[in-house]
Amino acid sequence: MFGIGLPELAVIALVAVVVFGPDRLPEFARQAGRLVRQLRRLANSAQTQLREELGPEYADLKLTDLDPREAIRRHIREAMEDEDAADAAAQKRGEPPKPPVDVLQHGETPPYDVDAT
Repeated sequence: MFGIGLPELAVIALVAVVVFGPDRLPEFARQAGRLVRQLRRLANSAQTQLREELGPEYADLKLTDLDPREAIRRHIREAMEDEDAADAAAQKRGEPPKPPVDVLQHGETPPYDVDAT
């Protein structure tokens, strides 16, 4: 959850007890729980409204699909799968596999740019 592990969570809890005190901490925890529920409800209603306005072709839309990083990952994954499928089809036809681009031969030194290093 948010990249927070058990040790980090323990430190956060300890700081919360010190800052807020053990008497006020349960009330702050309840308020935080209410806030999380409201945010989740808001996100779900926004997702439902977006699906309704976009129409039936976007019925399976998730909010994570709108994240640019996820879209790029999905397109790269699809391109790699397409390339793998094309290689498999070429193998079935008996064609030799394509050599990788810009592969160094045995004993060949890679290009070195003095200004870039």
